[in-house]
Amino acid sequence: MPVRPEHGVTSRVTEDGCLEFLTAADGTSYRCSPVAAAMWIALRQHEGQLGPAAEMLAELWSTDPKNTRTDMDIWVSELRDAGLVRDEP
Repeated sequence: MPVRPEHGVTSRVTEDGCLEFLTAADGTSYRCSPVAAAMWIALRQHEGQLGPAAEMLAELWSTDPKNTRTDMDIWVSELRDAGLVRDEP
């Protein structure tokens, strides 16, 4: 299932390469590392599909695709728990 931003959540990459989410409901912001920014960009480039995004990053980073996918799964789960993203059927 594709991963999409939750309704009312926007994102941007900051000047220092970090990823920032902003919730419209209460103005809360969440800041993530530059690695997270790369994962987010890869997800957006692959229409929210974790598999292809992880494969692309694993190739770019010369890392094991399974490890990259696991790291992304954990990170997306944290975003889900924070109410920043949702799975879209």
